[in-house]
Amino acid sequence: MVRRLAASGVVLATLALTACSPPEPIAVGFIGGTSGRAADLGIAGRDAVQLAVDLRNRSGGVAGRQVKLLIHDDEQQPEVAQRVVRELIDQRVVAIVGPMTSAMAMAVVPIANEARVLLMSPTATTDALTGVDDHFLRVNSSTHENAARMARHLLRQDAGRSVAAIYDSSNKSYAESWLADFRASYVQGGGEVVKVASFASGSETTFRQLAIDLLATRPGAILVVANSMDTALLCQQLRQLDRGVLIIASGWAATERLLELGGKAVEGLTVVQDFDRNSSAPRYLAFRQAYRERFHREPGFGGVIAFDAANVVLDALAKQRAGQTVKEAVLALKHFEGVQESLTFDEFGDVKRSIVVTAVRDGQFVVVEHGG
Repeated sequence: MVRRLAASGVVLATLALTACSPPEPIAVGFIGGTSGRAADLGIAGRDAVQLAVDLRNRSGGVAGRQVKLLIHDDEQQPEVAQRVVRELIDQRVVAIVGPMTSAMAMAVVPIANEARVLLMSPTATTDALTGVDDHFLRVNSSTHENAARMARHLLRQDAGRSVAAIYDSSNKSYAESWLADFRASYVQGGGEVVKVASFASGSETTFRQLAIDLLATRPGAILVVANSMDTALLCQQLRQLDRGVLIIASGWAATERLLELGGKAVEGLTVVQDFDRNSSAPRYLAFRQAYRERFHREPGFGGVIAFDAANVVLDALAKQRAGQTVKEAVLALKHFEGVQESLTFDEFGDVKRSIVVTAVRDGQFVVVEHGG
């Protein structure tokens, strides 16, 4: 009898401990290139997502459950990205924030579709994933809006009627998509693309020779579609050969590292971006302060948009109904508040953001054109 009572006591104690123990955390993944030449974008994204998760956990988590963030570096290598996405799926994440580049998105979307796990990308903008009913959603505009805007802006410049272009083939889906959209709008407006060249980031690229070849066509402007490091290196060579040449770039280059590495060589460079560093939106100012206090640097566009992406996922999880996938929860809610503007998803999970044209002046990105 005593043994039975003792055994019963153990069972009751175990049940009581189980009842009092906190619920299992919700697992969310992050993938981005946090090493290599384009690491600044991935690091900014990773840190912003971590900040979003930490802030949410401090305020009680999601539906009373804490959120556990599982971080993986995709190394900007397709096979690595595929492996780490499978690892995250095996770890039962409910969603993945990332990847940060179009090339990695193209590599992992089929895996996410098969597993029915949401990919919420901050900055992968390739048109190849626009208007597709899949498990890839994003909080950034597609390349079409950005590239077309740059073409229209350039056509209004005195030297803007001919362009020699160069792009990084290692992020081919993004770069070729961006260039094609730019060319279509630019030619339609009366401009001419006089040369197109490419290089593979990280290879034994001779930027001096590339600069010589681009300038040999005597273009009115040079277009660079590449990451911040390679854009800075190419600008240095271009400026040594032609100090006054007009240089424009895609938004991929527009991180703080471009300014640090490029120095005077990137002065005057023009780039379109999906966020305004000088925004006075209260949510942006609060985020920027929290990010700078935590990481001691500016979040840049990668951090701002990744913070939005993470919060879309967290908000959707908080409102998710029984039987809904996370993707269905996002599309059902449709409207979300970003740190600078409201975000509205269409039926395919695509978003359009406000676009500004910026120029580098005195080592800072300065807005030179809003709207349009």
